[in-house]
Amino acid sequence: MRLFKFFRPTPRIGDRWFAVILGMTIALSASVINAAPAVAADGQNPPNLQLQSSPATAANPQLLALRSPELPADTGSFVTAAVDRVGPAVVRIDTERTVSRNLDPLMEDPFFRRFLGEDLRSLTPRQERLRGQGSGFIIDKSGIVLTNAHVVDKADRVTVTLNDGRTFPGEVQGTDEVTDLAVVKINTKQLNLPTATLGDSDAVKVGDWAIAVGNPLGFDNTVTLGIISTLKRSSAAVGIPDKRLDFIQTDAAINPGNSGGPLLNSRGEVIGINTAIRADAMGIGFAIPIDKAKAIYAQLAKGEQVSHPFLGIQMIALTPEMARENNSDPNAPLIVPEVQGVLVMRVVPNTPAEEAGIRKGDVIVQIDGEGVTEPEQLQNLVENSQIGQILKLKVRRGAQIKEVPVQTAQLRDF
Repeated sequence: MRLFKFFRPTPRIGDRWFAVILGMTIALSASVINAAPAVAADGQNPPNLQLQSSPATAANPQLLALRSPELPADTGSFVTAAVDRVGPAVVRIDTERTVSRNLDPLMEDPFFRRFLGEDLRSLTPRQERLRGQGSGFIIDKSGIVLTNAHVVDKADRVTVTLNDGRTFPGEVQGTDEVTDLAVVKINTKQLNLPTATLGDSDAVKVGDWAIAVGNPLGFDNTVTLGIISTLKRSSAAVGIPDKRLDFIQTDAAINPGNSGGPLLNSRGEVIGINTAIRADAMGIGFAIPIDKAKAIYAQLAKGEQVSHPFLGIQMIALTPEMARENNSDPNAPLIVPEVQGVLVMRVVPNTPAEEAGIRKGDVIVQIDGEGVTEPEQLQNLVENSQIGQILKLKVRRGAQIKEVPVQTAQLRDF
C-alpha cells in the first residue's frame, strides 16, 4: 500500500486552470500596452490612434486648477491705464491767505464796553488765516502747473504736493478770472517731473468716457468715472455769468477739492479742467475745455494779461413771439421790436456800449454783417475780436434800423 497518492486532475479542471492563467497573462500585457503611448516612426502620435486615460485614474480638475501656474494675468482696464499715464502728474495745491476781520460793532458801543470791559476789545481777532485746497497737474517738466484761478485766488502761500509725496513751494505766475485759469510755477531743482499729455477737446463727443482725477474733500489721488453728458454748456446756463466759457458737462463725480484737476479721456489725455459744481445738482460737474487752456496758458506763465474785449451790455435772446407777448401787456416797461435777435436789457455805465449810444430796449441783429440770435453767439463774436477794434452793430430801435459802431475795450478796465 502506497503512503502517498498523487492527485491527478481531471481534464475539465485542467482546462479551467489553463484558461485562468492565460486570461491573467493577456490582461497584464494589455495594461502595459495602454500605459505606453503609441508613437509613430517619426516620433509623432499616429493620426488614427487616440489615447484615452482610464476614468479611474483621471486627475482631480480642482487640484489641477490649484496647482496650475498658468492663470490668466489681470490686465486691468482702460481706466487703470489712463490713471497710470497721468496720475503721477496730478498734484494737490494747498493755499493760505490772511484776511482782516472787522470788530463787532457791539464792541464799539459804550454800553457793552462798560459791562464787558475794555480788555475784550483786544481779544477780538483782527486777522485770520484761511486755508484752501484744490488740484492741478504738471504740463511741463520745468514745473508749470495748470489749475483754476479760484483755487489760488489771493493766496499768500501756495504749496504743491506731488503724487509721490514730495512738496514744493509754488509761485502764482498768472491768473485769469474770466476763464478761471491759473498757472503756478514750482522750483524743480533739476528734477525730472512727470507731465500730463494734453488732448483735443474739440474731438470730444457726447457719450465718451470721462475720468476725473484730483483730491476731492481732502482725499488725495481719487479717481471717478463717468461719461461726457453734453458739450458747449454756456457759463450763463451753469450759473456763473461772469465767466466766458462753454463747459464740458460730465456725470463723473466732481467735488470740492477736484477743482483744477484733469478730466481725462479713455486714452489718458487731458480734455478738460474740473472747475464747477452746482449746489442744486446731483451727479453733474463741469470742466473747462483744454483747448481754451492751451490757447492762453503761455501768456499766464509769462505773467501777461489775457485779452477779453467787451461792450458793456446785459442781454437776453428775443423772438417775435416773446416780443408780441411783451407788447400785449399794458404794464410792459417798454415796447420792443417783434424780431429775432439779442435784446439789450441794461447798458453798463462808462462802457463802450454807453459811449456808442446803445440803449436799453435795442435789439442787436447783426455784428459786422453776421446775424446774431443768442447772447452766447454775440459774446463769442466780441471775445474773438481785438481790444480797440470797432465792431459795427446793426440794431432795431422801435421801427428804425440803425448801424452803431462800438469800439471794444478790455474787460478788466471797467
